[in-house]
Amino acid sequence: MVFRIIRANYAFFLPYLLLLIVVGVLQLTRSQEQLMQWVNVRNAPAADELFPYVTYLGDGVFFVLVCLLLAINNRRIGLMAFASFALSSLVSLFLKQVVFSDSLRPLKTFEHSTYQYHIIKGLDIHSYNSFPSGHTTSAFALFGMLALLDERKGRGWFFLVIAALTGYSRVYLFQHFVEDAYVGSIIGTVSTVVVYLLMYRWVAQDQKKDRPTV
Repeated sequence: MVFRIIRANYAFFLPYLLLLIVVGVLQLTRSQEQLMQWVNVRNAPAADELFPYVTYLGDGVFFVLVCLLLAINNRRIGLMAFASFALSSLVSLFLKQVVFSDSLRPLKTFEHSTYQYHIIKGLDIHSYNSFPSGHTTSAFALFGMLALLDERKGRGWFFLVIAALTGYSRVYLFQHFVEDAYVGSIIGTVSTVVVYLLMYRWVAQDQKKDRPTV
């Protein structure tokens, strides 16, 4: 069943797999500090204006809002999306607050570094509970679910791009390391696939019931 879902949503999962491989290799061959500097040096005024807004796509409030909008059209689909939000958030929070509670964010890690990092003025940057990235987790859970729900499967790459940009924004904004966003994307995607597997039959039954009889 899992492979059937992946094949049906190839436009999301195939580029995501390639992204995981590329970023995974970079993490094996480069340190987190090197990756952080690579992203940080590629800053621009336009990006400084854009990414503080892009990052809100991974905010829990935005996720819940989308769940409510989905529920207006179909209550069961809304509940399935909310279940994805709940599962991915709980896993992320458990890892962040319990397992890796001592993980420092870039701002704290590099506070005595001689390297001049680019930091957006006026941005509230956190210092602790870095791993994993909660915003990236939520973004991949949300847009992964939207890709699964979209009947036009060829648009899956579009949802992946939005999720990936949200994860990238967390590194660009100096809120997380690459590894934080990397693992967050996996948590979010796996959570959504698990919830979809458990609930799609229940959702499908409701959709069949609403179809007019001939």
